[in-house]
Amino acid sequence: MASRMTSAGVLSLALFSTLAQPSFAGGLDRGGYNIDLLFDQSRFSAQAAVIYVMPQRELKNVKDTNTRSPLLGGDGNLNGRPNHADDTENYAVPYLGLKAGYEDVDCLLDYSEPFGAHTNPGINWAGANNNIETKIETHNYATTCSYKFDVGPGQLRLIGGAFYQEVEGFKERLVSTLPIAMGTGTGVGRLDLADNGWGWRTGIAYEIPEYGVRASLVYNSRVKYDDLSGTVDLTQVPVVPTYGGKVTNVVGSTEAPDSLELKVQSGIAPDWLAFGSVKWTNWSVLQSIALCPTTVTGSCNHSNQLTSLDLLYQDGWTVTGGIGHKFNEQWTGAVSLTWDRGTSHGYGSQTDSWTVGVGAAYNPTDNIEWRVAGALGVLTSGSSGVLVQDGVTYGNDVSYDFGNDLVAAVSTSIKVKF
Repeated sequence: MASRMTSAGVLSLALFSTLAQPSFAGGLDRGGYNIDLLFDQSRFSAQAAVIYVMPQRELKNVKDTNTRSPLLGGDGNLNGRPNHADDTENYAVPYLGLKAGYEDVDCLLDYSEPFGAHTNPGINWAGANNNIETKIETHNYATTCSYKFDVGPGQLRLIGGAFYQEVEGFKERLVSTLPIAMGTGTGVGRLDLADNGWGWRTGIAYEIPEYGVRASLVYNSRVKYDDLSGTVDLTQVPVVPTYGGKVTNVVGSTEAPDSLELKVQSGIAPDWLAFGSVKWTNWSVLQSIALCPTTVTGSCNHSNQLTSLDLLYQDGWTVTGGIGHKFNEQWTGAVSLTWDRGTSHGYGSQTDSWTVGVGAAYNPTDNIEWRVAGALGVLTSGSSGVLVQDGVTYGNDVSYDFGNDLVAAVSTSIKVKF
């Protein structure tokens, strides 16, 4: 019994160490999908958590590469504006979960925000024709259950569930400098979008609690946004032919990516536990999202689009490893290292990141657990410019470089179990 209690204490923090490190480089990743509370050994448990992330991506050597006159179909020459900008905004990622178990069945209800983005370089930089501000948010409501049974020295757990997901967002950019010169508007266009969809998950896990051993493999499906709809507001750009000076309803389609994650952990000595994970995320499903006026007949594509969201991601890989230690009956600690492969490959600023995380858990009673953690990482350097994909040229409006930038995060959570 003593070995089981020791393993459980270290195991609890091992679960949290991954929660303390959101993905900083992978596409639109924020909190991702997290079902660790499902494995809590209590019959009932509830957890509330929040991660606050502070990325510091700075763009430099910015050059407006589409300097044609607005009279000739360009958006104007912005190279007289600053050639640098602070690209990223701080953000918070909340999580709420409630787990209940009866005999060999456990179920988890949770709310999370798995995907999102917020860049805000503003209007006063040489790349304002590409982006002034972009923000994307998701809201995910999930139910996940598992059934476990004895196999060998441990227990095999079969996992399944479903989730409902909402997405909303906007993007603003400088469409033309001509309205500014004419005094007829700001020249800024705005895109607003929203949709919702369903997904599912399935997985398998094997546990030997006495030794702190667990291995799990969980797949999360894609979420299809078949009715991604919203508006393009060009009321501040009255000089643009056809759609200028009005709000136009648009529609398109895309998908949130599917993912596969392997997590392993094991006791390695009294009061010590090692853990690690490997996650693949299918970010390559997000390339260029065409958005067409609702008056267009037939399928929406780049030949009849009004505008597009150009992401051009490659698949993401996230690898984490770490060690946890139980100091006494109340305090546990852990340290981990995470590598995240960036999803940008010549267009965009999402390069590889390396992150070190540390955390501690405090158990004042058997029923309450308070956790706090921090992470510090490096967003590696790179550049963004022209990228030709499937015969289409992207990134010919602006180019820029970026160096090795810092990112930091702090997190806390409270768990009640009985």
